[in-house]
Amino acid sequence: MSEWLAGSVSGQVTFEGVTLNHEAMGDPANPPVILLHGFPEFWYSWRYQMPALADAGFYAIAPDQRGYNRSSKQGPFGMKRLVQDVAQFQDTLGIKRCAIVGHDRGGAVPWTFAAAYPERVERLVVMNGPHPRAYMDACRKGFKQIFKSWYFFFFQLPLIPEWTLRANHYKALRSMFRKLVPPQYMSDRDIDRYVDAWRQPGAMTATINWYRGLPQQMFRRSAGGSATLPNIKAPSCVIWGMDDHALDSSCNDTLDKYVDNLVVHNLPGGSHFVQMYDPPAVNALLIPFLKGA
Repeated sequence: MSEWLAGSVSGQVTFEGVTLNHEAMGDPANPPVILLHGFPEFWYSWRYQMPALADAGFYAIAPDQRGYNRSSKQGPFGMKRLVQDVAQFQDTLGIKRCAIVGHDRGGAVPWTFAAAYPERVERLVVMNGPHPRAYMDACRKGFKQIFKSWYFFFFQLPLIPEWTLRANHYKALRSMFRKLVPPQYMSDRDIDRYVDAWRQPGAMTATINWYRGLPQQMFRRSAGGSATLPNIKAPSCVIWGMDDHALDSSCNDTLDKYVDNLVVHNLPGGSHFVQMYDPPAVNALLIPFLKGA
């Protein structure tokens, strides 16, 4: 049982020499929901959703994705590999089909996963994580999203991003969470747990490596690239905090071109970390959608 989230159970799965740490909550006989965190987080991103999902009759499973926290740090970190990780994670747990929930870069993974493995996705929920093709549309439309994506370019540099984020006891990352998540949902102790995850050997470089090479992946039209993703058929829900410092809501303007069965909920005032910024509002949208209501 996890010491950080009452009622959750810690576990690990291994495939192809890679180990993914995960937390689970609820009855394993219930319908499974896999929750995929973004940057710079880990499974703890979902601490307000997992109990609500378990109480609603789901089996919530939140892995530390490749490179993060206590999961393996070796690459590759291209989208094709990260999507395959989700499929192999399902296989190792004996899950053939389930709901997928994602946030941030952990949102780009389920968008791509749902397009590549439609038979494995029951329902899809993405929070402040743009569909790769809709994101490119937003960048072509104007400079607003390009300016917000400054960190994409910063993360292409060697060594400097790691040094900057570690400086002064991870001051930049601590300040980000204090600014973007209300204190009742992000205590100093919570932030210390994130620092513990960032301190794991190799973790900071591995998480930044999710972004290195990303521009080539976005434009590549060959297998595994984002430019030719087929349309998503699974019922899909977007929950979007409108006060997002990194991603503009214009990322959703063309989303219905790529997702056949879509509903979008905009939360005024919600930050990029919308699932922690306003957990009651997010859970009130998430659970009915997963139940098909």
